[in-house]
Amino acid sequence: MFRFPTPAATLAPALALAFALFAPGFAQAAATTVQVSLWDKGDHAMDTLETAKPMGMAMMHKMMMSGTMPMSPMGITASQAEIPAGEVTFAVTNASKATIHEMILSPVTDQAAELPYKADEMRVDEEAAGALGEVSELDPGKSGALTVTLEPGTYLLYCNIPGHYALGMWTLITVTP
Repeated sequence: MFRFPTPAATLAPALALAFALFAPGFAQAAATTVQVSLWDKGDHAMDTLETAKPMGMAMMHKMMMSGTMPMSPMGITASQAEIPAGEVTFAVTNASKATIHEMILSPVTDQAAELPYKADEMRVDEEAAGALGEVSELDPGKSGALTVTLEPGTYLLYCNIPGHYALGMWTLITVTP
């Protein structure tokens, strides 16, 4: 004769499964999402390119920490400057009303060294900089995403449309253990 299982008989395996899935040894760190805004101060933002010169990472970092970066005609703003190692999604929005922008991710191995910059192209040499991925050429108002797994260290987010990096379209991200 068939008997229905008792509640205790069905609850015990379910609890064992739940414990196995959510026990400390089985828990996985949640992925991090960083909101990134690519912005400029309008149609005349490129007018200051004549006086812009590529700088070493130490100088850029010093400028950013001193608060002088808001004077730039273009920029990248990240919702978090420090994130935990692991899977990271950069949710990127081009906040410009008229200019195409992009976001590239590269590791920074030496903050005192200049990025490999191609002055004749007014762009960073992405390959030499070790680019890890990008959200390329976003039209004004459009969004995109890049998901990568990052180790502890310092990383640079930058726009590599000609002239944009030199006009301040970069920011640093620190990835902690």
